Amino acid sequence: MRYTWAVSFTPLNALSSFIAVARRRSFAAAARDLGVSTSALSQSVRQLEERLGVTLLTRTSRSVALTEAGQRLLENAGPAVDQALESLKTVSARPGEVTGRLKLSVPSAAVPLVLARLLPRFVERHPSVAVDVHVEDRFVDVVKEGYDAGIRLVEAIARDMVHVQLSGPCRVVVAAAPSYLERRGAPLKPTDLLDHDCIGLHATSGGPLPWELGRGKKTWRVPVRGPVVSNDPALRRALALAGSGIIYTLEPLIADELARGRLRLVLETYAPDVPGLFLYFPTRAQVGSPLRAFVELAQEVSARQKRSLRST
Repeated sequence: MRYTWAVSFTPLNALSSFIAVARRRSFAAAARDLGVSTSALSQSVRQLEERLGVTLLTRTSRSVALTEAGQRLLENAGPAVDQALESLKTVSARPGEVTGRLKLSVPSAAVPLVLARLLPRFVERHPSVAVDVHVEDRFVDVVKEGYDAGIRLVEAIARDMVHVQLSGPCRVVVAAAPSYLERRGAPLKPTDLLDHDCIGLHATSGGPLPWELGRGKKTWRVPVRGPVVSNDPALRRALALAGSGIIYTLEPLIADELARGRLRLVLETYAPDVPGLFLYFPTRAQVGSPLRAFVELAQEVSARQKRSLRST
């Protein structure tokens, strides 16, 4: 009886406040997002806990963590609350107008390869949609962390996710500046990279990510080392151009530098192919109109590019 009373009288704004704090793991950050004071947000969440009769968040002076009950509430209620809030926004919209928010988690490579061409068209076509883009190279659980969708290489996407192709296939290549190759020579086989200065990428677990290369059915995972490890592709590219080391990257990201001879490919016969970047979101989620509109535009642009390639 107590549980039924609590749920019946739980206001949507208190539940929304809890979800914001749970996703950000911070009252201060969530308060900034919502445009309210930290004390008001804390009081709202505390009232929700009192009505439900459970502790949802464990608070310390430095951190906020979810209890088991809080985790269940976030996973079960988060997508529904997002959909409800979006539905409220559509009431005042003109017929056919797309409104609401689109929150995306994308890797740094997706910015120049996908978003630079898609987002300007999307914003022009759907000006009433607020787009929130978080650029991070780790894999993100879009449901748990409150995103509408993410963009990643297809091999990093769980099988229970819907995925929509956003960019064409390409290679992951190893490259260096002519000045570096003159000074250190070129690696001839994957294991030669162990004797070179490699500009590393951060792995999700910390430390440099092994470089994956292949030829035929044989593959290599080389635990490279070098002077710098960074998750910023612009910094890695700048260091390579300066002759500080060798980089491992998607070929389209350095296409201009390769064309101008400022970087040269090495180990080209070992460069693996990847299908491209894909948008992903959970199959069980009710797709909101902003995400649906983004998917439609992405498919439209992809189809146009394929027709253009066939005609050349």
